[in-house]
Amino acid sequence: MLLVILVAMADVYFISRLGTTSLAASALVFPFQTLMAGIATGGMGGGVASTLARALGAGRLDDARAIVRHALILGIAIGFAFTAIAWTVAPSLYSAMGGDGLILKEAVMYSHVWFTGAVLFWTNTFMGSLLRGSGDAATPSRYAVVTLIAYVPLAGVLALGVGAWAGLGLIGLPIASLATTGGGCFLLARSLLRSSLGLTSAVGIRLQGKPFVEILRVGALGSFTTLTGSVTGVVMTGFVGGFGGAALAGYNIGARLEQMLPALAFGIGASLTTLVGVAAGAGAWRRANKVAWTGALMAFSLIGVIGWTVALLPEAWSRIFTTDAVVINAAAAYLTHVAPVYCLLGLGIALNFAGQGAARMAVPIAAGVSRMVVTIVGGWFAIRVGLGLGGVFTAIAAGITVYGCYNSVALLAAPWRAMRATTA
Repeated sequence: MLLVILVAMADVYFISRLGTTSLAASALVFPFQTLMAGIATGGMGGGVASTLARALGAGRLDDARAIVRHALILGIAIGFAFTAIAWTVAPSLYSAMGGDGLILKEAVMYSHVWFTGAVLFWTNTFMGSLLRGSGDAATPSRYAVVTLIAYVPLAGVLALGVGAWAGLGLIGLPIASLATTGGGCFLLARSLLRSSLGLTSAVGIRLQGKPFVEILRVGALGSFTTLTGSVTGVVMTGFVGGFGGAALAGYNIGARLEQMLPALAFGIGASLTTLVGVAAGAGAWRRANKVAWTGALMAFSLIGVIGWTVALLPEAWSRIFTTDAVVINAAAAYLTHVAPVYCLLGLGIALNFAGQGAARMAVPIAAGVSRMVVTIVGGWFAIRVGLGLGGVFTAIAAGITVYGCYNSVALLAAPWRAMRATTA
């Protein structure tokens, strides 16, 4: 997950070298990229890992094998759905968010190529979730390291060119992503084939509704939490877009960091889903609560250190990606307002993953909705009364604060108990 952050930084660097237009164009697409990635990894992927972990914790090996096949079929179907939606609906949304002219044209081209690989992305994510749910977090992490390291030079060459070749521009990045994700799918499929829960052992299993329902019961609720965050991101991007292309580009630099750091929370949270799920399946609720708090405090501390460091040096961070003074000022304003509360974002995300493992998603959903309402209403009010970009960024910080506090206070006040072990 640390490597994911470095790769995300490389992405922003490559895009910034292409100019302000490319930065603004990618800012329009970015909320939808994070929506799909968040649903696949933290929402549905968490549901897959949680369902498998609870089956193994309860000793239901046959059910666990059935979950493998049903999860992969579900992932392929959802991937195709995202591609279709992105190709038909997304361009109109980019326009509504403030994109026009060259910015809109580049955003649409970038989006079309990136979402063409949605099936590969979902298949790759679900296979990794299955391995993590079985307790093998090392294998998907090893393969992720290989593909991420391969991605950076490939993306750089395809986007910026080499020698006399000028490169493909912004669409070089999603092409590189397609190639490396395909390689990751091959490696993960090979590991699943060799495992006791793998594709070979699941071939003869008849499709049935129960595994789909079990995965969706947790995954859909987790996805709803991700959806509220993405809706918030889309609306806030539209608010910032009203201040011009330079403000949008600066916001992209700052918001990218906000989306990088949850990768660390995911590294911890993926373990929480499995460990809490196994404990919940075995009825060990005291252990489930202890694991949840341990991981949540780890995420709070780790992401907090990074957030406060960047908040104290916002211009230094921004200058890594651009020399445009107006863009730097917008990015620095965002980081000054929002980065100090990243610790609470990490805390909330970690507890969300733990809630998936326990199949207790009511609190994370309520926390996500509360964040969305506070952020959007606050941003609208800031614009309405003339508080400018600073007011919009303050609203984003307030929403994150509500999200982290809601998740933590709720679990502290009412720890998970054994009497309703399967209640969402």
